[in-house]
Parts: sequence; C-alpha cells; structure tokens
Amino acid sequence: MCKKCIEVCEISKSFHGRKVVDSLSFSVEKGQVFGFLGHNGAGKSTTIDIILGLKKQDSGKAMIFGMEAAKNRKAVFERTGVQLQDSHYQAAIRVEELCQEHAALYENPRDYRELLEQFGLSDFKKSQVVKLSGGERQRLSVILALLGNPEVVFLDELTTGLDVAARREIWTTLKRMKEEGLTIFLTTHYMEEAEFLCDEIMLIKDGKEVIRGSVSEVVEASPCDNLEEAYLWYMGLEVER
Repeated sequence: MCKKCIEVCEISKSFHGRKVVDSLSFSVEKGQVFGFLGHNGAGKSTTIDIILGLKKQDSGKAMIFGMEAAKNRKAVFERTGVQLQDSHYQAAIRVEELCQEHAALYENPRDYRELLEQFGLSDFKKSQVVKLSGGERQRLSVILALLGNPEVVFLDELTTGLDVAARREIWTTLKRMKEEGLTIFLTTHYMEEAEFLCDEIMLIKDGKEVIRGSVSEVVEASPCDNLEEAYLWYMGLEVER
C-alpha cells in the first residue's frame, strides 16, 4: 500500500460568518499527481493554506507526512515545495542570485543550473528577475519550488501565462519528476493540464466536495464526453453542445 503523503479529515473554515471550506476530506498518496479543481473562491487556496499550516482550520485535521505543519514547520519545510501564483521578489535581484539564496535554505538542494536548463531559463541566469516576462517568472517560481528537492510540491496555476509549447514542456518535465517519486498537488484551470498530469482529481464548489476520482471516472459519472464539459456540468454551468 502506498504511504499517504497528505491526509485531510473533515476540515472546515469560515471567514466573517461565511464557510469557505466545508467538511473536506481527502488523501494524496506518495508519488501521485492530485488535481484540486474548482472556480475562483471555491476554497482551494484556503485548503492549501491549512495543509501548510499557514491558516488554522475551525475544525478537522490536516496532516502532511503524518505531521501537522503548524506544529512541525522546519520538518515540513525541508520536505515541501510551494509555487504560488503571485510571487514578489527584490527588484534588482538576478535569476542566479535568487536561486542561490533559495538553495541556501535547504540541507540538500537540487542543482539550480540543472533546473534552469530543464525549464528553459539557462540563458536568463544573469538577468534581473524584474525584466523577465510573465511566463518566464512563472517558470522561475516552479524552479524555486523544486530547489529544495522536495518530496511533495504544491503548484498553483503553474502554467498561467505560458504558450502552448512551453506549457507542454513543463508538463513533460513534471511527469518525469513524478515518475522519480515526486508527489504533486496541483490546482489549474486548464482541464487539458489535469488530463495530462493527474492520477486523481477532486472538484470542489463553495468549499464542498463535488466529486473525486480519476479523470475517466469523473467524466464517466457525468453526461459529458470530456473533462472540460464535465467540469462545467458539475459546476452547474451551461455546456454548449
């Protein structure tokens, strides 16, 4: 049996009287790519913050590597990578300097030069981060998430701003890392991305689980022929036919 990397049990969270996460439970196995899908405001970011110990849930429990992140920050930090959709860096810092700074935080970091090569940023290592395009900064944020050689990485809209070719290159790289044992917790609005990468997906709406399973299981449980149409159907949006 695969070891559970992430375990979430009946977590709930409210802000100003509005419940944004409502009794969510799920687990992610080691080496799995888990897609966490839902519209903006569905509760995805709050759930991730609870797992990482950045927010405290009102009830329930969230564990990563069998530990509560808020109580074991150093141990969890060493084994976890996080890529955020909006990242802010020092204005004048160069790509290489930023990678070196991040690598210094970990005991056994990956070689940042190899990651720059894999993600197509080798030619930009002397460039100031502020001068990178949106897509280049997005790729850099993924590199920084992987620098610590994590066992699990959280990727939030990882290919936003990338063209089709660059998106495909990142998918292929991540799939190879998954085959090497990396666990990936992924949020995305690209259903093709979820189909390509994910072993299991979970759709949430208004903080509640709608359905969970493999891509094929989720599609087959709907009246639709593909994930994009099925997603719209589950979200209660009109599907054009």
